[in-house]
Amino acid sequence: MAAAALERSFIEICGFEREAARRFRDVTVNLGVSPLPGGVKFADGAGAFHYEESGKLLSVTSNRFIHWSTSGDTVQLVEESLDTNLLNNNVRIRFPHCSILPGGVQIQETLNHVVVLICTNQSVHRVTLQHPTRMYRSELVTELHMQSIFTDVGKLSLQDPPHSALIPGGHTGNPSTSAAWLSFQGEAHFAMASPAGGITVVTLPPQDVEDGVTMVELRRSSVMSRLSGWMPTAIRGEQSPADLVLSLAVRELEEDSFIFALCQDHRLRMWSLKNQACLLEADMLDYMPACRGVKRLSGQGHRLRLAFSSTTGLCLGVYLAIPQRGQFTVLQLVATDNNRYSLEHISSLFSTQETLVDFALTSSDVWALWVDDSNTTVVKYINFEHNAAGQWNQVFVQPLPEEEVPIGVDLDPRETYLENLFSPLRFTASAIIKALQIFRRGSDWTSDPSWEMLKKEVTLAVESELQSSVTEFEFSQEEYRQLQVEFWSRFYSCCLQYQEAQSCPLGLTVDQHTGMVCLLRKGFISFLLPCFAVDHLYLSYDPYLVSEEATPITEDPDVGRDVLQLVQCLRLVSDAISTEMAYEMEKALEYLQTPERAAELVLENMLCNDNDNVIVDIQNKLQDVRNPMAAMMVLLRELDLETDSELSGDAPVTAGPTLNVRISLSQLYSSSTAISVICQAVCHMTMTRAVFCRDLLILQKLYLRFGDNVFLGGGAQLLQLQQDLIPRTSHLLSSYHLLKHISQSLASSVPMDTIDMNLQHLTALELSDTPAVCSRSALSPQTVVELFYQTSARRIIISQMFSQQQSDSLLLWNHMISNVVQLLAQLLWPSNPGFQFPEVLMANCQYTQLQEYVRLIGPWCQVNIGSCRFMLAQCYLANGEGQKALQCFQEAATEVEKEEFLMKLTGSEDEEAASSPRLQFYNKVLRLLEDVGLPELVIQLASLAVTEVGGDVNSQAALWTRIFKHHLDLGHNSEAYEALTQNPDSSMQLDCLRQLVVVLCERSQLQDLVQFPYVNLHDEVVSIIESRARGLDLLTHNYYDLLYSFHIARHNYRKAGTVMFEFGMRLGREVRTRLGLQKQVNCYLAALNCLRLIRPEYAWIVQPTCGNTYERPGASPKRNSDGEFPAEPASGRRQVDILELHDLEKEYFLSRARLTLAQHHPPSAAIAGSASASELVTLLVQTGLFDSALALCQTFKLNLNPVFEGLTFKCIKLQFGGEESQNEAWSWLAANQLSVVNTKESSAADEAWRLLGSYLDRYPSTNGQHHHQVIHKLLSHGVPPPDWLLQSYKRADAASLLRLFLNFDLLEPAAELVLEYVDAVLGRGHQYFGVERPLSATSPPTWLPYTSIDQLLSALSETQTHSSLHSKVRDKLDEYHNVVRQMTSLRLAVQRQVAAI
Repeated sequence: MAAAALERSFIEICGFEREAARRFRDVTVNLGVSPLPGGVKFADGAGAFHYEESGKLLSVTSNRFIHWSTSGDTVQLVEESLDTNLLNNNVRIRFPHCSILPGGVQIQETLNHVVVLICTNQSVHRVTLQHPTRMYRSELVTELHMQSIFTDVGKLSLQDPPHSALIPGGHTGNPSTSAAWLSFQGEAHFAMASPAGGITVVTLPPQDVEDGVTMVELRRSSVMSRLSGWMPTAIRGEQSPADLVLSLAVRELEEDSFIFALCQDHRLRMWSLKNQACLLEADMLDYMPACRGVKRLSGQGHRLRLAFSSTTGLCLGVYLAIPQRGQFTVLQLVATDNNRYSLEHISSLFSTQETLVDFALTSSDVWALWVDDSNTTVVKYINFEHNAAGQWNQVFVQPLPEEEVPIGVDLDPRETYLENLFSPLRFTASAIIKALQIFRRGSDWTSDPSWEMLKKEVTLAVESELQSSVTEFEFSQEEYRQLQVEFWSRFYSCCLQYQEAQSCPLGLTVDQHTGMVCLLRKGFISFLLPCFAVDHLYLSYDPYLVSEEATPITEDPDVGRDVLQLVQCLRLVSDAISTEMAYEMEKALEYLQTPERAAELVLENMLCNDNDNVIVDIQNKLQDVRNPMAAMMVLLRELDLETDSELSGDAPVTAGPTLNVRISLSQLYSSSTAISVICQAVCHMTMTRAVFCRDLLILQKLYLRFGDNVFLGGGAQLLQLQQDLIPRTSHLLSSYHLLKHISQSLASSVPMDTIDMNLQHLTALELSDTPAVCSRSALSPQTVVELFYQTSARRIIISQMFSQQQSDSLLLWNHMISNVVQLLAQLLWPSNPGFQFPEVLMANCQYTQLQEYVRLIGPWCQVNIGSCRFMLAQCYLANGEGQKALQCFQEAATEVEKEEFLMKLTGSEDEEAASSPRLQFYNKVLRLLEDVGLPELVIQLASLAVTEVGGDVNSQAALWTRIFKHHLDLGHNSEAYEALTQNPDSSMQLDCLRQLVVVLCERSQLQDLVQFPYVNLHDEVVSIIESRARGLDLLTHNYYDLLYSFHIARHNYRKAGTVMFEFGMRLGREVRTRLGLQKQVNCYLAALNCLRLIRPEYAWIVQPTCGNTYERPGASPKRNSDGEFPAEPASGRRQVDILELHDLEKEYFLSRARLTLAQHHPPSAAIAGSASASELVTLLVQTGLFDSALALCQTFKLNLNPVFEGLTFKCIKLQFGGEESQNEAWSWLAANQLSVVNTKESSAADEAWRLLGSYLDRYPSTNGQHHHQVIHKLLSHGVPPPDWLLQSYKRADAASLLRLFLNFDLLEPAAELVLEYVDAVLGRGHQYFGVERPLSATSPPTWLPYTSIDQLLSALSETQTHSSLHSKVRDKLDEYHNVVRQMTSLRLAVQRQVAAI
């Protein structure tokens, strides 16, 4: 439907700010005057000033105006803009002991300034302010907020002469009216009606001229009036009270100021200020028919207005306040030769209204404001050029809120009253605050509360009053409900009184440039908007409806006549519906009952309670409707806001996208006032049309009941009515009910953490072009429709409008505002394809309102079903209802390829082109659920998506990977493994497997990890665990134990042994601690156990290659010394070393020895790990662990000499050490296996010697080599060997002992040894020298160490002190030689005998 507005009716839309209180800055101008005696109190007044360029888009003053109100000595000035929010735009100026005259405030603009002229009964004032075009440095104003021209008014010295002046000459009495204007020369003129007749003009010089105040009087002389009519000011005389001026108007023409005065004698007089002469006088009664008797009446309520246009020139509008027959007369000023002027009558307009408050004259219309006998505001307008019938056009003024609030039996009284009080359409905040102050018995209201705080204060005040009045402790629920109703209704009545006082009309203003009409009320300002055709028909009063000659919604006169008849029937239906039934119908829609069924119930009630025969009247009127089907279809077409295409904000502007145009369009109708007016207009339209559709549906049901009695067409029309028109009407009723609900639903304030969370959700969905979050003031609560308009709809609407018109065209109010309201309603219309409104609700976290929207739209709207389910899912997510959200997401998925919003959601650039829209939708939702932190839902939705993927391997892999990840995060290890095995992508499968291993290891859930079957993944698992084992710290992450368990569980003992052996090797190299050595021992032991479980021929392992060994202790297994990965070996094949069971046993013994060393000497742990067997023997000997050293030597077939030498040295130290060394020796002695001591006391030295002896006995050596080493060590330290040692060595190798004695020059022991040895050979004590058979003829040959003996004899012969020993040895040798000769002779003799035989 086109957004064509009618020229015949308007509707009032209140534009009051829903702030706690308008913040006026007070300025006092005190000129030191005293109040006049018997001063007259003037009625409150109001007016407005519109900038010259208010209708130009590119001007800084577009849609900008100033309005004021006067009361006593105070004038309140407010600058308003529909395009931007003005800061510091309220000022209140007070003039103590003065009264502002009627018409005493005027505002004019010059090139550089805006001048406010104020006239009181004792003073005149000029306030010069900077013009908005001069306030901003750049022509491009991009701020959302701008400074008002009143920003610096407090800096002006308004008492100084350039701004203020007292009226000269002690002006007597109070002027009845006044006018003020600025001349072309910059002088400020103030014309005041003298109480005795005539006009006094006070003039302030130009701002930059230092002249005094001048005053002239314009009056008529009673003496000369009969001769020449009018005389200059110099001729003074007696005044006639009939000359009392009731209304003044001024026009600057040809460098002269013409003052028009409408006097009490019904005459209009025009004065020239320049000539101080009256140029024209006309009796207004000449234009009034049947004026007999009127001359005797004094016209106390006459009004005069001027209007100038380039086409019509200067027009005068005169209102003659005649009881019961007020008349507007429009005259045109005509100039003739010789500066003579005359009036040409244009039109006379009549009105039966009583009290005129104000009227405005334009170049074509008269707008009038009355108050009738019941104090109701009445506004009408008429075109005085083209209205032969003289019929005034209607303006539907907003009534006061209902005096009684209906409360349903199922509703809480407090909630019902609060909803009515704080509804966007009923009460101003200041009215509620004043009522609250009265209710709280005058307590001061010092704070400036937010809307929510005010609501809490009201609740607290009423409930406190209720509680304080209760005297009984117990009463029934019904009694408490009655008390609630009583106190809440009392407070509501108080608010109603203050709202009525604030709604008192003070004036009317019309912007001559844009045609905008505003109604100035005491507490706020309201705007008059053109009424749409169908709304005009339904709202029109009966006299107007009957007199309609044609309806603008159809060109066919017959159909138009039927439409008018049908609308009259609808009015009858509306009047017949009781308040209770209207409430029931409303609730039926609220509870999602079918409108048809609800309409039938209402109709049944109407039929049962038709006491006034309304149904008969309706039936009679319906019979006059010739073609009801056509009339209904016309009405339904007008009511339906559905469009074929979606509105978008991307339409190009025809004038070219210049920067100025773009900035201006970005601000057009964006102020809080414009937002409030536009959205309230939508609200009123939807309220009207919802009732219209309700009545039409009931009327259609009534048609079905009447049947052929009213249908000329018979059954075919009834069938069309039932199958087509009634469902359409029902759908429209539901749609308008929805729009009415959302236009009255307040937006919620949102905590910052909720906003942050919501932004994360939007980021996950990649909705980058979603409207931004609106920053709302706490003092300006918005409806969700206002929120939508501010954040998104305004841009779309303005772009749509200016794609069809030039940007330099005038901003005509009627055309522009009608288009904006119509397009906004279309954007909100649920059956249109656009989905911007729910998007804005989602972006601004209005989840409760969004849920209610989806609930109301669900049963009957078939557009954007999937998108609505998606939005509902978002709401459920925000409220923590994940399962419900998942269900809604699944339902939305079926509509992905059908709806614009869901297509936009799935159309991101980063998605693969091959994937289907539904799969892209699932991916977006999955990301969202992951961000919210609902892994269970991610699993469910991903599992569903897998079933719909089909043959897309990549998508399947991504979904299975997602399922695996979240199962793993939740600890569902088995499910995670199953998801892993289902993954068709081998690389992703390997990644998942790696993650499974790592996570289960970190959680120590190794049992699960080992028990999984790993079908076709066995080698991969082993490779992953091996790589992790070789790449991470051994003590922090023990993957070797896991790998060992893995192989053991699969009975792969050789692999298990290899793992443990590798682990042990690395421990020895990297972990140089006692704990590392202990682990190494256990590893080698476990490796041994594994190999022992295998048959001997298979009991071998491959030694870990050189790539897994390290050249440096502690080197990284992954990188070289430069931090880089080591290069592969150049040779083609690496050498493989096979380790058998005995090799492992040797490594085990070696590690066990290292551990023993570290246990007894912890500092040695750092070096023991890398020590070889021979090095370790040395370390063990130094520590005193001789048992371990000997065992290690036996295992690795090492020489035992170092062990015996070390023990011998310790014995020497103990032998000559003190008590401290004795005590220290017990610690290492205890680590060795000592023999049992039977003596009562045994020293550490004794035990050490005994241990040495036991080792010599336990580990015999060839030729007593061990004894030789021990004795050599003793002798080298000058320690005589013990006898038991010498005796033992004698048996082993006496000759070596002799050589030791000789080497250390021990001649006497050597001589004694030779003597004993010779005796042993001869048979005396041979058992002590190991001689089995002494010298005899039958024994084997014996020998003596002759070389050593010769050395001894030589040494003995060299000194005199050993001569005796030399002799003894020589004698003993001689004796031996004799025996040898004897035995030789005997043996030879025997041999000869034997030979002889």
